[in-house]
Amino acid sequence: MIWRDGPPPHLLFESFGPGQQHAVFTRLGGVSARPYDTLNQSPMAPDDPACVVENQRRAQAVLNYSREQVVNCQQVHGNHVACVSVNDAGRVLAATDGMVTAEPGVVLTMRYADCAPVLFYSAARRAVGIAHAGWRGTALRVAAATAQMMVSAFGCDPAELLAAVGPSIGPCCYQVGPEVIEQFRQAFPGEQVLSAPDAAGRAYADLWHANVVQLQEVGVAQVEVSGFCTCCRQDVFFSHRGSGGRTGRFAAYIRLAEVS
Repeated sequence: MIWRDGPPPHLLFESFGPGQQHAVFTRLGGVSARPYDTLNQSPMAPDDPACVVENQRRAQAVLNYSREQVVNCQQVHGNHVACVSVNDAGRVLAATDGMVTAEPGVVLTMRYADCAPVLFYSAARRAVGIAHAGWRGTALRVAAATAQMMVSAFGCDPAELLAAVGPSIGPCCYQVGPEVIEQFRQAFPGEQVLSAPDAAGRAYADLWHANVVQLQEVGVAQVEVSGFCTCCRQDVFFSHRGSGGRTGRFAAYIRLAEVS
């Protein structure tokens, strides 16, 4: 990934190239007070609403879009993917963890604090997508479902589709119990997505590899992985696990570039 100082600071995926605009923001460069310091972009966190609005305004300035163009969603750790248009601009979609669009007047956004942002871009079909992949969404293959929606809705060729997995809790820090272990084993048989369980029956889960695997299985060959662990780097990112649940959310945005 490429670091941009902003303001506010944000990250870009090197592989995506021209034709789209995206940004994965950090927790830096905003106005929220602790423990939501400082660029919390989630209105669901018990933060000062005026601070959230200002933080979002700062992000919007980076990508040069208006608040009315943004499509938000209620993230529920599922695998429902919505195909959105300009008619959805300004809306909050219910129970949605993946969104795709082929319309340049739409900005897709989701928010994270350990779950994996997964972004998509097709230069050939001029389409973009975004997904929210925590352990449940990963086991339910929300990233693969988002890629498949781009294929079915826009005729994208999976072989030319670009995907990227952003900052999330890494296999270094994501210790999980029997429920997650069993679901990952069922979802990814034979894949190295878990460490060997310890004496207490706990293991470390690899969200990054699990999302790469499912994308490769549906034909997406080009997947960039940021490698940033949100729990290790709480100085830069919000981490639900690292903070004990009292934290904000950083945001990712993606849109098609306007054609002149």
